[in-house]
Amino acid sequence: MASSADVSLALVAGEVSGDMLAGRLMAGLRPRLPNVHFNGIGGPRMMEQGLVSDVPMDTLTVRGLFEVIPRYREIKGIQNRLRDRLLLDPPAAFIGADYPGFNLGLEEQLRAAGIPTVHFVSPQIWAWRGGRIKKIQRAVSHMLVIFPFEEQIYKDAGVPVTYIGHPLAEVIPLRPDVAGARQALGLAPDARVVTVMPGSRMAEIKYLTVPFVRAARLLAQRDPSLKFVVPMAGERQKAAFTGLVATAGLADVALQIVDGQSHTAIAAGDAVLVASGTATLEVALFKKPMVIAYKVMEASWQIMRHMGYMPWIGLPNILSREFVVPEFLQHAATPEALADAVWRQLEDTAGRARLEQRFTDMHHSLLRNSAQESAEAVLAVIGK
Repeated sequence: MASSADVSLALVAGEVSGDMLAGRLMAGLRPRLPNVHFNGIGGPRMMEQGLVSDVPMDTLTVRGLFEVIPRYREIKGIQNRLRDRLLLDPPAAFIGADYPGFNLGLEEQLRAAGIPTVHFVSPQIWAWRGGRIKKIQRAVSHMLVIFPFEEQIYKDAGVPVTYIGHPLAEVIPLRPDVAGARQALGLAPDARVVTVMPGSRMAEIKYLTVPFVRAARLLAQRDPSLKFVVPMAGERQKAAFTGLVATAGLADVALQIVDGQSHTAIAAGDAVLVASGTATLEVALFKKPMVIAYKVMEASWQIMRHMGYMPWIGLPNILSREFVVPEFLQHAATPEALADAVWRQLEDTAGRARLEQRFTDMHHSLLRNSAQESAEAVLAVIGK
């Protein structure tokens, strides 16, 4: 039988970035709640902190509007089963780590039943779906935001909010160890290195692998001494990536594929070709020039292109409120355009120095003790 001091918290993350964020939150809670029990859905970082996961986190990972349709029934079934279990045995609070399509719907139902809800990482209502604020008002007891400008959005909407800083700003050093990263990857100190990051989601790999590797081939034609490092999130991603490279007849491109080690690969690079998403912020915090690309199923793109009201999609540009690094979306993300943009960054010494200063300032603005700040907010919600 659980003691009166025991606290049960339910959490859900659907992707690698949410797993990392929630894992840090859980680490911040443990010293304050020694008898806490974590359950829900999460990945390795959350499970390291003691999460009992109902299903593997990969089961939830899907991207794009139309890509989710074939799996809607499966994912909705997971959501319903989790909801029913939590309603039967209510936790002290439910914490949704990003993954808004799944978590906000679940939070709305749980909050209506009297269970406090915390949402960790604001959906990008400022970029894509401003109307979602109405649902958030119904679903979320307390919002934790990781970008400074988001705080006022929620204050204006009457949603309790705490700015906790971005956990990546704590994980990534202000001065990256470039020499150490190159040594770890067996790269010469004076090599010119391009890090290629087509994403961790299978849909990103599907749409970006070929244009990224074709861009690498074009760059290698300009400078045969260039080195290309490709970090892969897991065996499934690596198998998909290498299969697409072979099918496209690109096996002749010299790529150094590494397992995990994305931060080492970024630190080692002179420039980074990267899929839009959290990785773009990681690259900025490593103070690296980058070229951002975004591609999805054509039907998804036709809908999404009419939804945005911000001119930027990459996090470094959104935070800077200007195009500090180039973005190439959908049809514009051609190998030629990507290669030209990376080449300009490799050759522009003054531009690289300006970017390094901009990204250093950005790093300082995002630096807080996010584990402690987020834990304090959760403790206030549950009255501890």
